[in-house]
Amino acid sequence: MRLFRVFFCFFLSLLVSPVAQSQSPAGIRGFATGSVTAERDFEARFQAMPRLENLRDYMREISAEPHHAGSPGSRKVAEYILAKFKSWGLNASIEEFEALMPVPTERTVELVAPEKYTATLKEPQVDADKDSTDAGQLPTFNAYSADGDVTADIVYVNYGTPEDYEELAKTGVDVKGKIVLARYGRSWRGIKPKVAWEHGAVGCIIYSDPKDDGFYPGDVYPEGAWRPEQGVQRGSVMDMPINPGDPLTPGWGSEKGGRKLDRADAKTILKIPVLPISYGDALPLLRNLKGPVAPESWRGALPVTYHIGPGPSKVHMKLAFEWQNRPLYDVIVRIDGSVFPDQWIIQGNHHDAWVNGASDPTSGNVALMETARGFAELLKSGWKPKRTIILASWDGEEWGLLGSTEWVEKHKDELSQKAAVYINTDSTGKGWLGMSGSHSLQEFINDVARDVPDPRGSGKSVLEAKRARLVEQAKTDKDKSDLRAKTDLPIEALGSGSDYTAFIDHVNVASLDLGFGGDGGGGIYHSIYDSFYWYMHFSDGGFTHGAALSKTVGTALMRLADAEILPFDFRGTAATLKTYADEIETMPDVKGKLDLAPLRSAIARLSSAADAYDKAASAATRADSAPRAALAELNRVLYSTERAFRHEAGLPKREWFKHLAYAPGFYTGYGVKTLPGIREGIEQKQWDEARSFVPIVAAAITKLAGEVDRATGMVKGLR
Repeated sequence: MRLFRVFFCFFLSLLVSPVAQSQSPAGIRGFATGSVTAERDFEARFQAMPRLENLRDYMREISAEPHHAGSPGSRKVAEYILAKFKSWGLNASIEEFEALMPVPTERTVELVAPEKYTATLKEPQVDADKDSTDAGQLPTFNAYSADGDVTADIVYVNYGTPEDYEELAKTGVDVKGKIVLARYGRSWRGIKPKVAWEHGAVGCIIYSDPKDDGFYPGDVYPEGAWRPEQGVQRGSVMDMPINPGDPLTPGWGSEKGGRKLDRADAKTILKIPVLPISYGDALPLLRNLKGPVAPESWRGALPVTYHIGPGPSKVHMKLAFEWQNRPLYDVIVRIDGSVFPDQWIIQGNHHDAWVNGASDPTSGNVALMETARGFAELLKSGWKPKRTIILASWDGEEWGLLGSTEWVEKHKDELSQKAAVYINTDSTGKGWLGMSGSHSLQEFINDVARDVPDPRGSGKSVLEAKRARLVEQAKTDKDKSDLRAKTDLPIEALGSGSDYTAFIDHVNVASLDLGFGGDGGGGIYHSIYDSFYWYMHFSDGGFTHGAALSKTVGTALMRLADAEILPFDFRGTAATLKTYADEIETMPDVKGKLDLAPLRSAIARLSSAADAYDKAASAATRADSAPRAALAELNRVLYSTERAFRHEAGLPKREWFKHLAYAPGFYTGYGVKTLPGIREGIEQKQWDEARSFVPIVAAAITKLAGEVDRATGMVKGLR
């Protein structure tokens, strides 16, 4: 980002990280000069609080038994978390919802020709891991598959992306009336059966190829971290790019006795049967395929020649589900603000898992719990956050972001008025801090990361450790030099796949997603082997990174809650939007078909407004003595800026998604599409759609610039 600045008054940016600081404390963006010392003191006390043994004990308890959403195990975990929060003196409660959560009653995959083979569809126990034998494990399945009983030839479709079907067309292979076999990877799993159905397939089988997720990258469990031969990745295939949450209540909270759609009218339930299998069960299917040899990039690591088909592998696939509404238990903590109680800073992580879920999600949830305990201790010592802090342990994330989405949909009117920032965490592990989110928070989260020590013991901050890692991975000397020269590291845009989705995409609250990772690997995702034993042996078994996540998120929450002026910065937003426009301009066929001048003009307007706001903020002096009403209104304007990207009509083919700058891709699922109305129109050759969104997006950016100008005038009025 831009060169770092020292603010001698009111808005003080970090000149030296407290990790190495021994002089008087440097300033913090958003804090008046007189507030900095107290804030630094509270932050130092908070960062000293996370205890590794607490994180370990919470994880051992939560991951002791299977606890998928809708089960008694999920309620037991929610009540355990609630009891902990209350024991620390926090105001906590369970908010209950419900959602349609189908559980399989019949699963069959049989190779009927040219040889006979019946898939095991079961993960075997591992003697070293006692949790692999736990009762109550969900079977291996994909939630929101259709019921079905089909027999058809197999076609191997690589990762099952739209690009793979373009390659299939070149070979003359058609999947109409066939069952497709796709490997996990490259796109979210729900895209694979969606695209298969669009091409006429009658069923979809997804397997984990060992080249991506097994013996090829490393030793398999329990000798190593990777997926064993009969390991299976469960997971939802709900069509979440249309909308997440309960399929029967799109756009409104799902509570017992409330309004529901008929299941036949639900848009996010799949139209064909789909089931995940292991690479052990996939091998006979692939071994009996003929037809064209698959391109080199399509070949995995199984000991066969990868053919595309169709046939002669013929499979009988049968699936049946018990379609029931089941309960969700969101655990909510509320710490009321002392000055601006109607401005909310929210953090969430989920507690439900597909089975025991030590890594996903418990590793992140225990960090949230330790943050809550730290805040409880600070409250006893006299700390009073200016804004209200809400901590949420969501349920039902694995099925389709159920608990968070239903909570947001129920409270969306209030959230639209009061929610300032949402911070999400999910699984965490060893490695380096990942930072994604709204770019108006880019400078803020860099500043926070600059003030948290690296859990790897490097003596650096987590920010500088991340920079060193990126430099190490950079491919050219220029890339390395550019990374070293940056004061701030750019953050990634948010797509979907975790509980921030409803906040940023539906009610347009500025959001961040944080977590550690990248050191080591593992292939036990969504299997029975995601256990306490696996986590202790192959992930953050010392819980140093979990503690660092608690410190990072807790510090961020405290700064957002305590700042006189919320630390938004719009220069990063303007620069990032310019990058998106540059990318779109270089896409195939755009030149001559799309006039981006209105978009360019709006971004330039925002850039000027952002610079003016930064200068005004730098010159501000005694914000702590400004009238409370004036500060409240200024902050409301600042956090409402994300709402400028709101498009009430929603994105094409998915009106639930309201954000014009960021959205999950219609054909990527998790992966982000930036300026989606324009970009996806181009990708799908819908030129009228792309052209129609250029003035819509330009108007939103111009509106944002106007709100930034308004904030600038209000900051100047504080002098």
